[in-house]
Amino acid sequence: MASLQHPTASLQSKHVLIPGKSLAQKPTLTVSFPRSTFSALKLKLAAATRRSNGAAGARMSATVASSYASALADVASANNTLDVTAADIEKISELFSDPKVSDFFSDPTLAVEKKRQLVDEIAESSGFQPHTRNFLYILVDAQRIDLINEIAKEFELVYNKLTETELAVVTSVVKLESQHLAQIAKQVQKLTGAKNVRIKTLLDASLVAGFTVRYGSSGSKLIDMSVRKQLEDIAAQLELSDITLAV
Repeated sequence: MASLQHPTASLQSKHVLIPGKSLAQKPTLTVSFPRSTFSALKLKLAAATRRSNGAAGARMSATVASSYASALADVASANNTLDVTAADIEKISELFSDPKVSDFFSDPTLAVEKKRQLVDEIAESSGFQPHTRNFLYILVDAQRIDLINEIAKEFELVYNKLTETELAVVTSVVKLESQHLAQIAKQVQKLTGAKNVRIKTLLDASLVAGFTVRYGSSGSKLIDMSVRKQLEDIAAQLELSDITLAV
């Protein structure tokens, strides 16, 4: 058994998917995967690695991560398991945010077989798709597991593009109710015209009260309904008033 006891995935972020016409979730599709699926995934990832050999540093890492994410998305789409694969990747990202897990897989002194064994334990306890487990095998074997967080971010971008989904990150002081998140999602849908809106929630006590919503390309657009923003506006007005009075 692997010496590291991996943590159970405990997702603090909450996702609400608002489809264009219905709030119903799509049913999970169970698919059996032949050996050819694993082989196809290995070939796609090998090609992705070859294409990125000319890059350097952070640029190379970003290119590799994007290629790996696209290869996994291609396999998931071909097997009609894109949604459940996205859920797998989210769990993996959460697991690897634990330094114990990331340090274990990054340790060059540990045998590959021990790392594969932990992959098996994680996959079994988390109910991963077969190709998700195989994907982790390949990353371990290729010594690319250190890119898993970057791959997860790139996979989210690919997923959103394939499903015509707008990601909105809602940050608040306390956890918002589901109905409030649904209202926010509908508003973002009106603003963007997106077919689907996916809500991701974060907590930030520095906002004092209220919430913020980031959406658009790389979170380029912001709706700030926080008390902190109101206080900053008041402070700015007071500073401006002081300058005016001094004149």
